[in-house]
Amino acid sequence: MHLSKSSTPGNEDKVGQGIASSKLKRNDIWVTSKLWNADHRPRAARKAVEKTISDLGVDQLDLYLIHWPVAFVPGSERLDPKASLVETWRAMEELVRDNKTRYIGISNFAPADVAVILGVCDICPYAHEFEAHPYLQQEEYVAWHLQRGIKVIAYSPLANTNPHYHSGIPLILDDPFWKTMAERKNATVAQTVLAWGRQRGTVVIPKSVHENYIDENLGSLDIFFAEEEMLQVAAQDKKLRMNDPGRAWGVDLFEGLDDPTTRLVWQEEAEL
Repeated sequence: MHLSKSSTPGNEDKVGQGIASSKLKRNDIWVTSKLWNADHRPRAARKAVEKTISDLGVDQLDLYLIHWPVAFVPGSERLDPKASLVETWRAMEELVRDNKTRYIGISNFAPADVAVILGVCDICPYAHEFEAHPYLQQEEYVAWHLQRGIKVIAYSPLANTNPHYHSGIPLILDDPFWKTMAERKNATVAQTVLAWGRQRGTVVIPKSVHENYIDENLGSLDIFFAEEEMLQVAAQDKKLRMNDPGRAWGVDLFEGLDDPTTRLVWQEEAEL
């Protein structure tokens, strides 16, 4: 079982209650959490992970990620120019040495930010979590990580089912291409999309609170794509990024990647 901290703060005590009531053995649960932007300084990072461990009721995390490659001035969403990404990573390494977490990694890092970490790390990233789905495939970026032994965790693997983020593009569950592919596989669209994500080497983390959907998602384990089908999926890439808080923070988070949400910005401006 994989348990990952939500981007909504304050949920870890509830997750901890769930872990306790499940009676599962610790070895049967994989626990991932993230370091928030306001906690990048070394002392703050240690306090943050210790609170997470306490709230979850575990003795150690499996994976701890830097949530975003930006630091906030504590108590605000203003960027902190004094904070150093290298110092934050060094603090993360100390958390491994002190058995606070088994592995450390990054989330939502652009290529230049990844290069900073790889240039200094003694304990290098185990995984990089970023948005990846059939509408934002980022194939070259995924392959670059896998070639270096860095696992890619694909969040929003079903391309976010909230219509607000689609701007005229159909929800993937309603996409004619994927409906046809799912019929061919004798599966649901969700199962088929998740199977594609797994087959290309990413760890897919669909979000659901519905037991029947969680059970349904497991059906993706039995679906496989032929090479020709993988090429057909590749042609469906719309380079549509749905999660970019950098515009509100005043920073280009995804510089150098294949979609800095330019298309969405144009559409928003055209509607004004």
